[in-house]
Amino acid sequence: MNARGGTALTFGVAVALVAGVTLGNGGANVMPVFVDDFATRFALSDSAAGLVAATQLMATAVVTLLLAGRAARPGRVRMARLGLAVSCVGFLGAAAVTDPITLVLANLVLGAGLGAVYAAATAALAATDDADKASAVTICGVVGVTALLIMGVPMANHDLGEGTGFLLMAVCCLVAWPLLRRLPDGPAGPTTPNTDPNAPGADSAPPAAGSAGARGAAASRPSVVLLVGTGLLWAVTQGAWSYASVLGRQHTGMSHSAVSAVLAVSSVVALVGAVVGPVTARHLGRMRSMAAFVMGQAVAMAILIFTHDPVFFTVAAVLWQGCQLAVLVQMLAAAALLDPTGRLVASLSGAGALGTGVGPLAVGAVLDGAGAGVLSVVLASGTCLASLPLLRMTVASGEMAGAAQPGRVPAA
Repeated sequence: MNARGGTALTFGVAVALVAGVTLGNGGANVMPVFVDDFATRFALSDSAAGLVAATQLMATAVVTLLLAGRAARPGRVRMARLGLAVSCVGFLGAAAVTDPITLVLANLVLGAGLGAVYAAATAALAATDDADKASAVTICGVVGVTALLIMGVPMANHDLGEGTGFLLMAVCCLVAWPLLRRLPDGPAGPTTPNTDPNAPGADSAPPAAGSAGARGAAASRPSVVLLVGTGLLWAVTQGAWSYASVLGRQHTGMSHSAVSAVLAVSSVVALVGAVVGPVTARHLGRMRSMAAFVMGQAVAMAILIFTHDPVFFTVAAVLWQGCQLAVLVQMLAAAALLDPTGRLVASLSGAGALGTGVGPLAVGAVLDGAGAGVLSVVLASGTCLASLPLLRMTVASGEMAGAAQPGRVPAA
């Protein structure tokens, strides 16, 4: 569906992509555990702990966005390893600090380092020869490794002492150092055109200025609308996820352990969405597939928020997470196809990280001020609205993929 020149997705390349994206987004994914650790260690209030968390998340998001252009050029391995070194220093500092001010500074440093890793690793997705497969494999690996970190970090804090979880993350940075050697280091190129005039499908003329290839080159600098849409989509998603456990317990009467089990199972089952997304795009077209999963995500999210039935809550959680991963995989693949340099993928990842940091605060404010009923409508509407720029991007990527194969009509 997306054949082009690029690095083959070997086992080593897949491991490098998983390691880079996992650590680059590790601060956001493991943040609930981090918050619990430093809130307990320093007796911080909820707002103070939230400020420390926001410092790290915003640093990651801003640095990812700032380095997206640099990540589009060769040298990603060096850039990712530099980010690992900075992150390792930040994690060691967060483990050793004795006062909240220094803790904030340590989180600022480690967040900046993770941003460099995240920009390099997500940009590298675009340098593979099959963007759909690379995105699906990477996301599946990230979910699995993140689950291990979410279990391992609190275990280290509990068994070895407060702050040890940060040491574990520093060790992970050291382990990832040799793995990132296989990270695709430069942008992918288009499939070599057939220049034999007697061969079927030969290219008789260079591409016009308005061709898909020209559009792909111009797309390397993403529009503000696309970045805002991506940030809004992940603000909605992360905000809803942050309050899913609270809403489940309050609305359905389920116990804390039961709700946690439902959310854990939904996260694992959601891996099906990462696999089904590219398959659906291949058969139905990227545009129709993306639109279907976005609508499924919006409806499932709304049901999960306002339902009072445990069965509906469980089914909605599974469908929501599955559709979310399908959307994420297709978004990354479409961006990689549209811009083989990787700048677009890195920029969208940075915008998503920014939305992830803002989402819980915004959703909490709406929940407190208007209630769950209004929140469900707001989030469902926000999901559909935020997806419009992404859907437009998938149309462009579909046209570009079709243009790369002579005689093929691009699927919308």
